[in-house]
Amino acid sequence: MTIFDTELTLIDGTKTTLGKLGKGPFLVVNVASRCGLTPQYEALEALQKKYAKQGFTVVGVPSDQFKQELATDGDVASYCSTTWGVTFPMTSKAMVNG
Repeated sequence: MTIFDTELTLIDGTKTTLGKLGKGPFLVVNVASRCGLTPQYEALEALQKKYAKQGFTVVGVPSDQFKQELATDGDVASYCSTTWGVTFPMTSKAMVNG
C-alpha cells in the first residue's frame, strides 16, 4: 500500500483514494469555515490554480473538533464554493487530532 491508496470520503459522500485525485504532489490541509484563518481558502485556491497543470492538488479536510465549522458537509461545500470559489477537492468532516 502507498499513500496513493489512502481512502477518502469526499464532501459529497463519494468514496475515492488520494491517487484518484491526482498524481501529486498534494497539500492536505485542515480547513475551517468559521475561524480567523478562513481566508486561507482564497490562498489555497490560488495555489491550486497556479500549479494544477503540474499535477499539484490541494485537498481540504474540514473538521469540527475545534467548533469552527458549519453544521453539515453540504453547508461547508456550498459556503466554500460560493464565498471563496473553491474548486479543489474537499473531504467530508474528519477527526484531525488525537
